[in-house]
Amino acid sequence: MAERLLITNCKLFNSPQKTTSILIENGTITKIGPINVTAGSVTTLDARGRIIAPGFIDIHIQGAGGADVLDATTDSLKAISQTCARFGVTGFLATTVFKPGQKNQHVVTAAQNTGRNLGGANLLGIHLEGPFVSPEKRGMIQPDCLSAPSLELLDKILDQTEGRLKIMTIAPELPNSFQVIQQLVSRNIIASFGHSNATYEQTLDGFNAGISHVTHLFNTMPSLHHRSPGPLIAIFQTKHITAQIIPDGVHIHPSVVRFTFETLGPDRVIPITDGMQSLGLPDGKFVYNDIEYESKNGTARYKDGTLIGTALGLSQLLGRLMSFTDCPLDVAIKTVTENPARVLGLQDKKGVIATGKDADLVLLERDYSVHTTVVAGQIVFQK
Repeated sequence: MAERLLITNCKLFNSPQKTTSILIENGTITKIGPINVTAGSVTTLDARGRIIAPGFIDIHIQGAGGADVLDATTDSLKAISQTCARFGVTGFLATTVFKPGQKNQHVVTAAQNTGRNLGGANLLGIHLEGPFVSPEKRGMIQPDCLSAPSLELLDKILDQTEGRLKIMTIAPELPNSFQVIQQLVSRNIIASFGHSNATYEQTLDGFNAGISHVTHLFNTMPSLHHRSPGPLIAIFQTKHITAQIIPDGVHIHPSVVRFTFETLGPDRVIPITDGMQSLGLPDGKFVYNDIEYESKNGTARYKDGTLIGTALGLSQLLGRLMSFTDCPLDVAIKTVTENPARVLGLQDKKGVIATGKDADLVLLERDYSVHTTVVAGQIVFQK
């Protein structure tokens, strides 16, 4: 017998004037609107007038719930998955570093758990920050996680990620980077500009080589100067480039979040958490990659003050994005659903509420906090 879930009395995020119903069968949305089903043949979830939206997708998260991708265990990936679900996330990329010359079991473990049931959000693949990034703009990435661009090392990375690598952050100014970028693109892996000290011209060259995305815009890249425009002007001017932002008001000032949103437009912006293992936990001291950091008020920093990520869930950042930009709910939700789905090539199945799409959904309270998260038609979180 088919697994069926009927969500009643919900308001679509982009049409909240009236309530509707959504029928899910075997993990797929099969009907939206007035629905009559035989009693006892379906599990019913009464939304009680709450807003329903597509499940959020976080394409840049390193850890959550006290766990980190670097732990190299399935249990840690489960903790991240289940913590993500508390904040409306139904799909995420395990974001981490690669250590040349070392075992990198964490990458193998993430690859092996991609697509498996982890009890919360789906692990959609891997995002590697490096190792082909700039030593001058490494941010929280430690020196043993860096390497000059090399096709030989890329082959080793591709072997260990077992076809699960979705994004690689790379600095295009490094020698031989174009060969790596072109190889990534030929395998349908997103080459993302980031942790880079590139000039304006080098950034454009990277885009011409195949870079199509930007990792946490503004962070770990040169700032704008009127005589040395750096990468930012190149990014803003190149219309097909999409960009991650961390809209917490700390990594990027609220006024710059607003400027970025207005300049790039809502189709090119993808909010991310850049979440650490402290995400979803109280303030305190933690350890990332063998170095202690402090999580306070949703921000994670090393002792020297270096920003290394957030401890805020994506639903929390969505509220800040709306506050900083004055954009309406439906536009904000598009940036964490439709946009990342399109970047990952998943737009045929995820990112919107429509018949035939995956039943990855989130019910939101009036304050936009998460009440219920549904992944593939299964309730994985509920208040």
